[in-house]
Amino acid sequence: MEYASSTIPASRTAIRHALLDARALPEWNEAFVSVDGPATPTVGTPYALRVRPRFTGRLTYTVIEPDRVEFVWEVPGFHETASWMIGPDGEVTHGFSQSGPLAAVLRPAYRGIAAVRLGRLTNRLSQLARAA
Repeated sequence: MEYASSTIPASRTAIRHALLDARALPEWNEAFVSVDGPATPTVGTPYALRVRPRFTGRLTYTVIEPDRVEFVWEVPGFHETASWMIGPDGEVTHGFSQSGPLAAVLRPAYRGIAAVRLGRLTNRLSQLARAA
């Protein structure tokens, strides 16, 4: 499992909202091409997922709490479990584990990606704050 932590200059509510806006995940997660499903996520509801290069699969939230969001996403040969712990002062810890034959091949490319995702989430929240 890979982990990274960062302090994001945003409220817990804003961070949580960005993580729960499944259809906007492709705006800051470059692996995702599109996520289709309901605007308001619930635990266990699957979202149709397209990832690079041309794989289709699904994303499903498994935990939705004020200080924690978790989801799994999978495409043929690849399964990821992702967790996001949100502290009261904007500290976010992101961790993930991957399995499957495609995950084994891609493992070197995913080193350090938890920190990259946190940086992209920070940028996304900055964009949203400027637009508000």
